Amino acid sequence: MISRRSVALALTAALLSGPAWSASGSAIKMFDTDNDGTLDLAEVKKAAAAQFAKLDPDHDGTLDVRELRGRLTAKELAAADPDHDGTLTLDEYLSVVEQRFKAADPDGDGTLDAKELKSRAGRALLRLLH
Repeated sequence: MISRRSVALALTAALLSGPAWSASGSAIKMFDTDNDGTLDLAEVKKAAAAQFAKLDPDHDGTLDVRELRGRLTAKELAAADPDHDGTLTLDEYLSVVEQRFKAADPDGDGTLDAKELKSRAGRALLRLLH
């Protein structure tokens, strides 16, 4: 007989795992311009460039820690900021995106599927796209 506790645990596990899977699936639907069911680096960079523009309300061509809104830690920002001016240009932002893409692509096939986007590295990449 199934106990209430086991049902509650199963429902909790389903609810906790659902949003990450759903986010990865919706990211593919949103950014998969060639409709192959995966994201390649060009698709990811296009999405990241669009997000960069949204995050840059003053249109100065850079993102500071406030504009990044927690997408990068202070340590990650410092590592991604080669000129140490406290901001990221679009090229610097896309460099971080590319690093995270490669980290999320353990099989090295140059594409990310929903399972890879659900990984820790994939979720870190998605934070830069949304």
